[in-house]
Amino acid sequence: MGRKQAIVIGAGVGGLSMGIRLQSLGFDTTIVEALDAPGGRAYVRREQGFTFDMGPTVITVPHFIEELFSLERDRANLTTEDFPSTIVDENKRIKEGISGGPNTSRYVQIVPILPFYRIYFDDGTFFDYDGDEAHTHEQILALGEPGDLEGYKRFHEQARAIFERGFLELGYTHFGDVGTMLKVAPDLLKLDAVRNLFRFSGRYFKSDKLRQVFTFEPLLVGGNPLSVPAIYAMIHFVEKTWGIHFAMGGTGALVQGFVKKFEDLGGKIKYNAPVSKINVTRKDGKKVATGVTLGDGLTMTADAVVSNADWATTYGKLIEPQYRFWNSDLRVKVSQQSMSVFVIYFGFKADGNETEKLRHHSIILGPRYEELLKDIFGRKILPKDFSQYLHLPTLTDPSLAPPGHHAAYTLVPMPNNKSGIDWSEVGDRLRDIVFDFLDERGYLPNLRERLVCHSYITPDYFENTLDAYAGNAFGLEPLLVQSAFFRPHNRSEDIHGLYLVGAGTQPGAGTPSVMMSAKMTARLVAEDYGVDDAIVSGQASPELSIR
Repeated sequence: MGRKQAIVIGAGVGGLSMGIRLQSLGFDTTIVEALDAPGGRAYVRREQGFTFDMGPTVITVPHFIEELFSLERDRANLTTEDFPSTIVDENKRIKEGISGGPNTSRYVQIVPILPFYRIYFDDGTFFDYDGDEAHTHEQILALGEPGDLEGYKRFHEQARAIFERGFLELGYTHFGDVGTMLKVAPDLLKLDAVRNLFRFSGRYFKSDKLRQVFTFEPLLVGGNPLSVPAIYAMIHFVEKTWGIHFAMGGTGALVQGFVKKFEDLGGKIKYNAPVSKINVTRKDGKKVATGVTLGDGLTMTADAVVSNADWATTYGKLIEPQYRFWNSDLRVKVSQQSMSVFVIYFGFKADGNETEKLRHHSIILGPRYEELLKDIFGRKILPKDFSQYLHLPTLTDPSLAPPGHHAAYTLVPMPNNKSGIDWSEVGDRLRDIVFDFLDERGYLPNLRERLVCHSYITPDYFENTLDAYAGNAFGLEPLLVQSAFFRPHNRSEDIHGLYLVGAGTQPGAGTPSVMMSAKMTARLVAEDYGVDDAIVSGQASPELSIR
């Protein structure tokens, strides 16, 4: 029997991770990408000598990356320990020297970033989060209220418990049936992990500032701190355990490393190849995916199809309604999509004073927190003020800009396109407001005089270019009712041979979660296509058979 064929839709981080894993499982895999280059949300924009990562810039859990770069052709390695004790040990954190592993370093250089974030409050005070226990305690004493330090210590232990159960033990659990979910529900209830994160933090902190410091992180994966379940407190511990990192050359360099690894394993990528349809047929009473049809009419056949496209787009646009029951048009319509973002990319002349206020990752919080979140997620209106994430990677890697210059982007959370906002009317005004703020508040003085180039994207970019439903920036919103079993499944319930990977499926959004989703989906493919223990251990020929 010949080798099985697989098609992956989309060359984002999820699609590339999946392609690498499929090659290691013994499939001949082709990734089809609508854009002219890889990356998806992690696409790269270049202008006048500046390099701008357009999407994710925060890298955590680098051993996930090392695992991908360590896979070999026709050797699945699915039996290796998911979280070896040597990398879970807090005393082995990346900042102490464990950076990108030996196989990662063949493709890309990853370096630690300290502090992880500098978090500014509207009154100009700030909190440097660096994972250092003593320094964290000092800042809590300086910024917090009486009792907040003891509260943090209790929060820390609770976050550790949630991390150990929710991430280390359940991280790769695919909730494909109700029973799997019911088995873990009592533990999550006992840990108080289903209460919303902001209320959860209120049990430990009196200070509004500290509640913001320890709840803002879900925004980086499209979650509302006022509504995400407290299981997201584990992000704090994930970062504390393994640190925050940066790929030299930008996230785009990591993407290119994944491309090279995939091609080294024998995989192929087609660019400028949008998919217009996932082909389905009925066979032996079952609905079976047989391949895809591209926008130019070319039909490609495959034994397995994996979509890294947006979940709502996959089912709502690429599959005809008669082949869908569980993922119907109604489910797509009533689903809650994550927020979107307004991002300005800009290159400017350095004045040598950038580090007086800014760090590689700076979070600049506005005068409102709860009400701003309600504007974005609930009321879906254009806020009267804003918070932003300012990324200044040239503090770490000057090669991303011409000599004497910086490349930066600033990301402003915004409602998705369910808001009805006409971004063509407000885009220029928003850009000017943000630039004026950065100048007048002293984050980047005289910015306008120093600007060399700038551009921006709005939720329309996500809807029209990336084909993300309603212009969402992170897939489905991570609500309790859209988590675990209630989140789209990595193996389609409707169509045999169809699988999903990426932010819209389990476990969720964020670069590490997307890589985790690829491993989860690869396991399901291995189950369905009879990849036996010999192939997993690399001792057999790569022939596959369907169970």
